Amino acid sequence: MMAEKTLDDLFLDTLKDIFFAEKQILKALPKMARAAQSEEGKAGFLQHRDETQGQIERLEQVFELFGKAARGKTCEAIQGIIAEGEEIMEEYKGSVALDAGLISSAQAVEHYEIARYGTLIAWAKQLGLKDAVPLLQANLAEEEATDKKLTELAEASANIKGKGKKAA
Repeated sequence: MMAEKTLDDLFLDTLKDIFFAEKQILKALPKMARAAQSEEGKAGFLQHRDETQGQIERLEQVFELFGKAARGKTCEAIQGIIAEGEEIMEEYKGSVALDAGLISSAQAVEHYEIARYGTLIAWAKQLGLKDAVPLLQANLAEEEATDKKLTELAEASANIKGKGKKAA
């Protein structure tokens, strides 16, 4: 008979999931930066790449606090979100709507990460992993700030440019 799964197991599985996701995102961000047409978009994706590296380092500390090796577990959700982003880069390459599409893809990633970090924080508190909470909260705060910056960039320029000129 299998041992009963506990919140400890679920926390570790979810930690592995977000660790894998962050590593995939780290690989995708330079591609998104190269594809972006606006300088603000390029700079934003590169800045988030640097933040993501820090988030991975914090996750490694959480694994250490939990007494486990930092290892990812394939995250189908993030792979799907990244694949959608690559599709947008391909289909909208050179179009006025490309940056709006890149921003929407990046926000899908951010919202996934925000959901994961919120859950991990709640479970870390429940499990008494008080030293893990601030590390996870730092990652969550960065993801929320990035989401806000993406919304501002979309509203200030990308969505407007993406509309293009009206047909007469």
